[in-house]
Amino acid sequence: MSDNNIDKPIIRKYDYNINIDIKQEILKQNDSSEENKLITRFPTVYIVIDKIHGNRKKFGQFKAYVGETNNIVRRTEEHLNSESEDRTDWTELNNSNDAKIIVIAHKEFNKSLTLDVENQLMKYLLSDDAIGELNNRRSNDQDLYFTRDHFRDIFQNIWDELSKRNENIFPSVDDITNSAIFKASPFHKLTDEQLNARDKIIDKIKKIRNGDSTDNLIIIKGSAGTGKTVLLSSLFSELNKPDNQEAYILVNHDEQLKVYENIASKIGIKTKMGDSIANKPTMFLNQHLVDEINKGKQNKVDISLIDEAHLLFTQGNQSYQGKNQLGDIMNVSNVVVAVLDPMQVLKNNGYLEQTYYDTLITNAKKNNNLIELSDQNRMVASKETINWIEDIVTKNEINKIPNDEKYDLRVFGNVNDMYNEIKKHNDNIESLTKGLSRLVATYDWKYNKNKKNIIKLENGNEFADLWRVKIGDKFNLPWNNQLPVEKKYKGLSWAEQPQTINEVGSTFTIQGFDLNYCGVIIGPSVKFRDGKIVYDKSESYDKKVTGRRTLKNDEKKDVSSELIRNQLNVLLKRGVHGLFIYAVDDELRKELLRQSK
Repeated sequence: MSDNNIDKPIIRKYDYNINIDIKQEILKQNDSSEENKLITRFPTVYIVIDKIHGNRKKFGQFKAYVGETNNIVRRTEEHLNSESEDRTDWTELNNSNDAKIIVIAHKEFNKSLTLDVENQLMKYLLSDDAIGELNNRRSNDQDLYFTRDHFRDIFQNIWDELSKRNENIFPSVDDITNSAIFKASPFHKLTDEQLNARDKIIDKIKKIRNGDSTDNLIIIKGSAGTGKTVLLSSLFSELNKPDNQEAYILVNHDEQLKVYENIASKIGIKTKMGDSIANKPTMFLNQHLVDEINKGKQNKVDISLIDEAHLLFTQGNQSYQGKNQLGDIMNVSNVVVAVLDPMQVLKNNGYLEQTYYDTLITNAKKNNNLIELSDQNRMVASKETINWIEDIVTKNEINKIPNDEKYDLRVFGNVNDMYNEIKKHNDNIESLTKGLSRLVATYDWKYNKNKKNIIKLENGNEFADLWRVKIGDKFNLPWNNQLPVEKKYKGLSWAEQPQTINEVGSTFTIQGFDLNYCGVIIGPSVKFRDGKIVYDKSESYDKKVTGRRTLKNDEKKDVSSELIRNQLNVLLKRGVHGLFIYAVDDELRKELLRQSK
């Protein structure tokens, strides 16, 4: 909520092209000497907006350039007269008949505040479905300055005013902040821990590239919600500045890959080879071949950033013929930065043997290449609430649920009651925290994305149904990615698509993402017996969990309990403002309800 005592911004829009006397346009539109002075003689922020001509993108009909200046007349004339000679993007803008420049002024603007407003506008516009291209990727967050306390209210007023004037280009704050791109944006203001980590990583990359270190693997270690993805996204943007080195970003998770593809597309990050700068590891390794690089027939890529490195394959399968994806990526890259959390390994073909994991961490520590994140950035919860969840997934214990004024943690005895609460929190009208609330579940009900669910009736007739999560006679919702999707939402992640409020998500669609409120259905593979949580693989339908894992010594090991626990760990840490829980197992549900009283 904005402070009513904060002055409103002054926002002016002008035609923008090379045939216009921009100085006269700016001077003649200001209707008071005070506004004239604030626009022309004080720091301002500006946005140049133009249509994307011949656009074939999935979404985004406009391009935008965001900047800040101490002299808007001089800066605009520089854009129009000089930069058009060697910048093709400015040549197109300067000669467009549709381009407009929006100039924003405010009584409290100073250099630091305008830089923060510029950065926040880039973060919002990157997450804006109307914007297909965003130029000026400078990220220049400011530290402390005298008017910093008013930044949030000033920016809120600016965005509200822009939205009033054109909601098609500047949608509501909720539409922006609930998008998956926003949550992974490289323009987020990093915490002190993340800033220190980024500076260390960039310094280590320089040393490795200069030959000062023989170990080319940098590991970022941290549990779910510690801001690893935002840190990596910031590195992705920082390391791919124009005329800088080339940093690929790799992830095995389909939904997260969509986010990185959209970020790269919007801010124009491309590779010299013309292949995808955001890619799945298998596709990346099919284009950058270990054998060809070893023979000198291909050059190594400069930097590979790996998000969710715990999802990499550690043994071959149909799509990957190697033995270890991390090792292969290290062989084809000068530097590798890998995010790693073994408690988020969800499949047996990615299972990290303890000796392998220990070796990675030991080597990283020895070479001073281990970066650890510990601050919880996702969940707006007390330490006691975080510890309560950690006790479940690390100690198999259910303790007394703490009172937490900041975080809504509730246990339900009826799954439909929980679903109704999730729908309320997903409603933009009823909810104080608006939108992006979903149901998710452990993989304890049948699902096959390649086959229809054929139901045979008693009379012998058959019909094709969706794969469903059914509990008793009164709860019945389809698994994720089955309901029809409107064309305009197809490029978005599962949770951002509006119809998915009527589906149940899984670790396959929600890992790495934030929800405002998350309703977790703990299926029958998680039970409570003799005072402890136990895991029952016979109740799981995830074949990558229930099958035995062949270890390096050829021993076949049942790792299902660890993997089901990891699934539960991922699901319980999705909710930013609230976590709702329903357990199918009677004893588990009763114990959770007892501890919630």
